[in-house]
Amino acid sequence: MKIALLGYGKMGHEVEKTAIEQGHTIGIIIDNENDWLQKVEKLKDCDVAIEFSIPTTTVEIMRRCFELQVPVVVGTTGWYDQFQAVTDMCLKSNGTLFYASNFSIGINIFSDINRRLASLLEKYPMYLPSVTETHHTRKLDSPSGTAITLANDIVESNWLYKGYSAEVPEAGKIPVNSIREGNVTGIHTISWNSEVDQITITHEAKNRQGFAMGALMAALWVKNRKGVFSMKDMLDLEKNPT
Repeated sequence: MKIALLGYGKMGHEVEKTAIEQGHTIGIIIDNENDWLQKVEKLKDCDVAIEFSIPTTTVEIMRRCFELQVPVVVGTTGWYDQFQAVTDMCLKSNGTLFYASNFSIGINIFSDINRRLASLLEKYPMYLPSVTETHHTRKLDSPSGTAITLANDIVESNWLYKGYSAEVPEAGKIPVNSIREGNVTGIHTISWNSEVDQITITHEAKNRQGFAMGALMAALWVKNRKGVFSMKDMLDLEKNPT
């Protein structure tokens, strides 16, 4: 598989290393606007693009990939407020988008457990949920995209909650707490607390390799498909557990 790397920060380097170890080829690396001007023709020759850039450039990068008919796997978060517009753009151009707030296989299994647990606890309103995420001090977005996804999954699976609150606690909303310290790759904890006990589930990423492996799995899975897909599609996970 010939891969285009769109964004060449820490995750771009990790994807490159893992891809080469797996026998794939890096066809092109684009990391700035000058690269786009000079290398865009080479992008057309790639089987799939893997994007880990910054939120302010992601939507434009996706648009370019749709126009060039290059499937794009997007790992950047912070653009989901434009999700519907991007979906419409993708479908209109008959393009291919695979997006994820987190490409770790483990965190996506964890997310499925989170949805199932939220659904079960719908019958027991004495349990109150909270989400806590911890990342390294260089992480740009807060809360993390994964934490927001986990909170939204609780909302979709449990009618008692109408959204999340990242700052001031609000009735009917799930508190999402962010911690920035050291070089922590990523820890996400869901707690359901009552007056008599507490249920807690946690996922901890040990390094970035799991994210790179998941992104490459997504690239292989999506490169001959058309439409908009996520890890739930690839891993065949339930979107709305009952």
